[in-house]
This record gives sequence, structure tokens and C-alpha cells, in this order.
Amino acid sequence: MRWFRESQTNPQILIANIYCSGVAIDKDGSLYVSDWIKSEVRRWKEGDTDGTLVAGGNGKGNRPNQFYNPLSLFVDEDYSVYVADAMNHRVMKWRKDAKEGIIVAGENGPGNALGQLDYLSGLVVDNLGQIIIADYENHRVMQWFEGDTKGSIVVGGNGQGGEPNQLYNPGGVSFDVEGNLYVVDSYNHRIQEYELLTI
Repeated sequence: MRWFRESQTNPQILIANIYCSGVAIDKDGSLYVSDWIKSEVRRWKEGDTDGTLVAGGNGKGNRPNQFYNPLSLFVDEDYSVYVADAMNHRVMKWRKDAKEGIIVAGENGPGNALGQLDYLSGLVVDNLGQIIIADYENHRVMQWFEGDTKGSIVVGGNGQGGEPNQLYNPGGVSFDVEGNLYVVDSYNHRIQEYELLTI
């Protein structure tokens, strides 16, 4: 759905009949949408009727050209698509026109070691290539760089809970222009802000 700022009563349906779980927009205004039933990501330009397959589309699985429940997305300046591949416990990066992705975080099975993720639900990538991941079942937010075998804990990681240093199933992450990090702390019913994330 697209909601217009001028008219909140007449939204436009852009894509119908999709099991959408993530959306991102590139610098040209194209829309990228993940479909967790089809295990794929498609790019939609203005006026498209079917969209263009840009990642996955080879059935559910854990091969480099597959996803198992793709959720959040991020598209960088080079049109690479980062996908939170939730049930494979990894982040996949698909470069523009690639036929398969590369693993840039996780894929050591579900777990809470620094080299593992457990059902990641959200991600964002900054202009330095820092990948920030909402590690849902581990109640923490992790930071990775492409090529790392382990991540580091940014916030949380102190068990499930409602204290200021705890999270309870974080569901999404985002930066503002000043580098402050915002975390959707799902089961605590709150948004947490962490000032000027410098790691």
C-alpha cells in the first residue's frame, strides 16, 4: 500500500496477492519486497505489473540461491540487497544482477554465540558497511561487517527482560541522520533509542 501525505483516506494498492514481510526503497525510488511464501525478493519500478526477481526464487532452502523465510530488507547505494534470512539464521547479500547471494552474517545454526544468530528479524546497513541486526530470539542487537566470522553485541544480550539494558524480541532497527540507533523492542511494547552509536 502507498499512503499519500495529502490524502490519508485513499491509499493506492501497489502490489496485491503477496505474502510480504519486508520492504525497502533504493535511491531511484524502486520498491524491493520480500515474499516469505515464494522465498524471493522482487524489485518493483513505477508501473510494473509483475516486478523483477532480484534474489531467491528457487524454493525454500539454505543454498546460496535460496531463502527460508526472508524478512527485512536493505538496499545500499550499489543496489546490493541485504536480506534477513530468518529461518536460516543468516544475512544474505545479493549484489546487483547476482544469481546467488553471499553470507555476510550468521549461518552457524541457531544459537547465542557471537558467530550465531537466532531468527533475525530486522537489519540496517550504514555507509561504512556496518550491518546492524535485530537478533530476535537472543534479545539483542548485533553488529557485523562483511567478511567477519563473528559479530559483536551492540545492545541487549542481557537476557529477555524489560530493564534499560535488556530487550524482549527486538523486531526492527534503524538509524537517524546523527547515527542514533532505534530498536523496536516488540514484547516490551516500546521503541528504544541509543545515542550516537559508535562502535
